[in-house]
Amino acid sequence: MKVFSSRVIPENGVKLMQKAGLEVDQYAKRVQLNQEKLIEICQKYDAFLSAGPNELNEAFFKACPNIKAISLLSVGFDNVDIAAANKYKMAIGHTPDVVSAATADIAFFLMLAVSRKAFYMSNQIIDGKWDFIEPTANLGIEIYGKTLGIFGLGRIGMDLAKKCRAAYNMSIIYHNRNRNKMAEQELDAQYVSFEELLHQSDVLSVNANLSDKTKNIFDKISFQKMKPTSIFINTARGGLHKEQDLIDALQTGSIWGAGLDATNPEPIRKDSPLLSMPTVCVLPHIGTATIETRAAMADRAAQNIIAGLQGKRMPFVANPEIYE
Repeated sequence: MKVFSSRVIPENGVKLMQKAGLEVDQYAKRVQLNQEKLIEICQKYDAFLSAGPNELNEAFFKACPNIKAISLLSVGFDNVDIAAANKYKMAIGHTPDVVSAATADIAFFLMLAVSRKAFYMSNQIIDGKWDFIEPTANLGIEIYGKTLGIFGLGRIGMDLAKKCRAAYNMSIIYHNRNRNKMAEQELDAQYVSFEELLHQSDVLSVNANLSDKTKNIFDKISFQKMKPTSIFINTARGGLHKEQDLIDALQTGSIWGAGLDATNPEPIRKDSPLLSMPTVCVLPHIGTATIETRAAMADRAAQNIIAGLQGKRMPFVANPEIYE
């Protein structure tokens, strides 16, 4: 059987599939396939390993009845129409659990970088402006003892909370669909309403999934309820915040700074005001971009593909209801 991967993935994942007797073709061009071309290619394969923002909707599933297994090289699956996947009896594999530490590291890094205007000050050196020290110029803010608010306290949020508690003795508050008893017991995390999360957080980290309920939840009204000294961090999905509203909030002083590893749109426009603001740090969605994490993701995606083609339950499936 033949597998198509829309990106070149770590070699361990390819070898795992080949060892299982599968033929693997990888799309090596540095261009995003449109859906028409993607469907045309996938009609020639038995399985699809989806890396990148490929839209898997009813049109895709209908046009590719030959596909017997699909796995994403990601944890998030907001680019998949799960209802349509269920309709066409298609299990969707993904790669949970292995990305938590690396993604939490990026959120922690952005928190510190924003608090000290690190990207902006580094660019000052590049621009030849490190010529005079002013005691009151370009000052940052300290994190020690502040309140970390987490929107979506799952595995990534838990890892971030542990880092912030250990390094800076930060108080932890959170808002979830469900209470996180482990966080409350281990970190004395306090469950609060969404309104309280906005009002009380000194650093507000977004670690939730993107859904119809969470899309654009951080908008003008939300930012206006935050502290003028607060930092907004998004390492999840850009669609969770309205980017123009975030820009306005920073420009008007509703919040102090922002650190983004997920932008809206993505990639961010090269002329975005966010890229030149002193208290903003933007990264190109590198939360999982370590050798170890990407290898682990490739391993899980490959396991999903192999199981799916063997007619077995995928070990890491985004829509487990498909097996009920």
